[in-house]
Amino acid sequence: MAIEFLLVDDDNDDSDLIFEVLKEIDNDVQYTYAMEGPEAFQMLESGYKPNIVFLDINMPGMNGWQCLSKLKSSEHFKSIPVVMYSTSSYQHEIDKAFELGALAFFTKPNHYFLLKKNMKIILDALNNNALHTLEKSVLESITPSEKKP
Repeated sequence: MAIEFLLVDDDNDDSDLIFEVLKEIDNDVQYTYAMEGPEAFQMLESGYKPNIVFLDINMPGMNGWQCLSKLKSSEHFKSIPVVMYSTSSYQHEIDKAFELGALAFFTKPNHYFLLKKNMKIILDALNNNALHTLEKSVLESITPSEKKP
């Protein structure tokens, strides 16, 4: 059974890169793209049921926080796991994501191999029915050489 992956992000470059990585890891992954929260809800309300939602925080209109809150307050959608990601790495945003019900969080990596590593971790957990292992995970987003002492 193919994994259904919904990406909600207003940045076409980020979405293209994520989908390129997904296909490189697992060519059977099915993915759908929504540029904003209302578009994602329109798809979900019409019957689309992804295995996971990848949700950007910074979007015009309905931002990622509003979208996550709406997903997790809905009887129909609250069971769909959500991974939040952003250019921000502030602890208060990570905490907020978990308080609102996100499964995991990561800062948009600045290296292709880190994005691939993160996506592989998520896809492996999905394929092995082990999403619980990612609960409240903050996935690595910078290389060890970039980490501050």
